This record gives sequence, C-alpha cells and structure tokens, in this order.
Amino acid sequence: MGLLEIYRKLLNHFGKQNWWPADSEFEMIVGAILTQCTSWKNVERVMENMKAKELINPKHMMEIDRENLRRIIKPVGYYNSKTEKLKAFVEFLYNRYNGDLYDFLAQPLPLLRKQLLSIYGIGPETADSIILYAANKPSFVVDAYTVRIFSRLGFIDKDTNYDKLKRFFEENLPRDVELYKEYHALIDELGKNFCRKEPHCKKCPLNEFCGFANSY
Repeated sequence: MGLLEIYRKLLNHFGKQNWWPADSEFEMIVGAILTQCTSWKNVERVMENMKAKELINPKHMMEIDRENLRRIIKPVGYYNSKTEKLKAFVEFLYNRYNGDLYDFLAQPLPLLRKQLLSIYGIGPETADSIILYAANKPSFVVDAYTVRIFSRLGFIDKDTNYDKLKRFFEENLPRDVELYKEYHALIDELGKNFCRKEPHCKKCPLNEFCGFANSY
C-alpha cells in the first residue's frame, strides 16, 4: 500500500476537509501561531474576538500594545509567548517587507522557509503550514499525528525527525499543493478520531493495512 492509496481511502472515508479554515492569508498565519500546543476550538473563539477588534490585520497587530494583545489571546494558553510570536512576525514583516505580506509570501519556497524559520516562535511545522496554506506552495506539513499514524503503519520509525519525514512524503507524492493540503487535514482527522494514543482500531479506515491494529 502506497501513500496515494492511503490518501484515497482517507478521502473516501472523511470527505474533503478544505483546510485551512481562514478568510485571509494573515488570518491563517495568526491561527497557525495561536494553535501551537492548544486545540483549534480554543483558537476559533479567540479568532472571532480578534476579528471583532479588527486585529486580523498586520498594521493593527503591529500597533496594539502587548498587554492588550495578551489579554485578548489568553484563552489559547501560553499567551505571553504567543504574544511575542505574533509581534515577532509582524515586526519582521514591517522591517523586511514594509508590511507587505504578499511580497513576503511571493518569495521562492526555499528562501521563504528559511526566513520563516528565522522568526522567533516559528518552527518547522508552523513554517510549512504558512508556506502551504498561506503562500500556496508545496511544502508538506508534518505533525504529531503524522508520526503516530505512519509509524504504526510501518512506514517510518517513531523517532524519525521532522525533516526526514517531510522528505519521505515529498519524495513519494506528486508536488501538488491541493493534495498536500487535503492529505495533512485527513491525517489530522484520522489522528483525532481513530489513531489516538489509545486507538480505536476496529473502525479505523486503514485497519486492514495496519500491523499495529492487527496486534492491538
């Protein structure tokens, strides 16, 4: 069973996910930073509040003082560090690109990824999420669900590092932005609903291919 066959089975089971749920590129980036170490439900509530206060805008994010921003995003947890991460991103955007998000996102993929990783608080997963969903460039996103699922399926070792796992997907799938988006979202659906730490293997759409399921 190959990666495309797994993708088709997940798509057939869950349907199209149409991620990332955002109305603009900047909203997507803010969401990617806020969702670190928290649930998307918490992020959704905060994002609605930020929209009401017109904060889903690089200029307004740049202008708001840190204390008010901390208060607004407090429900997502780690609000002190996430305030600094949001500020670091918009400060980079204004210092290097005069606040022009589209100019920044238009950079060639390798340069864009290098610059994202240079910004405080943006690690590989967040960087690749921004590249894939905001810049619409083919950079596969790896998360904890990806590691858990594909190690249980026997494709990788559970200790495989981020960059090696990212290369595994990119070398074995067509370099297609929409495929990468849907695959990432479907992996997360499988992880949330079936391939949990305490898995629900019997109803999993991949159980017939999974050695872990057969031995669990």
